[in-house]
This record gives sequence, C-alpha cells and structure tokens, in this order.
Amino acid sequence: MAAYGKFTDNELASLIKEDDQLAYTEVFLRYSKLLVAHAYRLLGNQDEANDVVQDVLLTLWQNRKSIALNTSLSSYLYTAIRNRIFNRMSHQKIVAKYADSIVNFMEVGHAVTDELIRAKELAVIIEQEIAALPPKMREVFLLNKREELSYKEIALKLDITDKTAKQQVYNAVKNLRLKLTSIMSILPFL
Repeated sequence: MAAYGKFTDNELASLIKEDDQLAYTEVFLRYSKLLVAHAYRLLGNQDEANDVVQDVLLTLWQNRKSIALNTSLSSYLYTAIRNRIFNRMSHQKIVAKYADSIVNFMEVGHAVTDELIRAKELAVIIEQEIAALPPKMREVFLLNKREELSYKEIALKLDITDKTAKQQVYNAVKNLRLKLTSIMSILPFL
C-alpha cells in the first residue's frame, strides 16, 4: 500500500480504470479529508459534507471505466463535489417550493372548503326561513327576489296593489333579517 502513495494522480487514475482497488483506496485516503473540508465549507453541515464526498468517491469507482479525465484527478474530484452540492441545493429548493405549495394548498383549500360548507349550510337555513314565511308573503317575496319581478308586475300577477306587494317584501326581508341575525348569534361558525 505504501507504494501507491508514491504514484501520481494520473497513475492512480489509470490504475483505477484497470479495476485496481488499492489505487482507489489510495485516492480515497489522499483526498477524502480534503474533499470533506471543501464540501463542509460549501454546505456548513458535516453529515451532508460526508455524504457528498462518499457519493462522489463511490461514483468514481462505479464509473471508473467510462470516466475521461480532461484535467487532473484533484480538479475532477473538486468539480464533482461542487456540482453534486449545487445539484443538492437545487433539489432542496425544489422540494421546499413543493412543500410550501402543499402547505399553502392545504391552508387555502381547507379554508375554501370550510367556506363552501358554511355557505351551503347558510343557504339551507335561509331556505327554511323563507319556507316558514306566511304563504302570501312568501309568494310575493319569491316573485320579487327570485323571479326579479317589479312590485307593479307582482301586483298585476296576484291581483294586489303594488303598495301591498312592496309592503309584503319589506315585511319578509325584515322577518328574515331578524331570524337570521338570531341564528347567526347562536351559530357563530356560519
């Protein structure tokens, strides 16, 4: 093993391509601490720095047959560390954005769902209160509010005066407002 310590980086790289595990071990011993220190400076986290270096060195061994070193072995390793860290940071940003969007959807989606449920419940209560109006008052109110007939049109249709139609709608609205106000005070969730 001591003989491998005398080999240059280029010689070690050539031996690694020929499946020489001792040459790989020498590269590991020669560079792992330096690479971890470099990765730690970039990441600020010792465990992540160790992981990145382990990944790069493992990739070196796994791809030993296909790696073409256009630079020195040390330049290749430092560049690989930097690229792996940048990829990791980019991935973390994407994950964080995705997590934020899920949280936002859950908060907004939940609120929208609650609002829809409350609106439906309120609509049911309003329909019940309209149904509880006296029959003639209910009929005049519905003609005015749902069918959007004027007081004059209601008067002609029901053979009443337009003043009576107006008074019936006024009384219905007043009655509904009172009942709904009391219901809302009892059921504040709506």
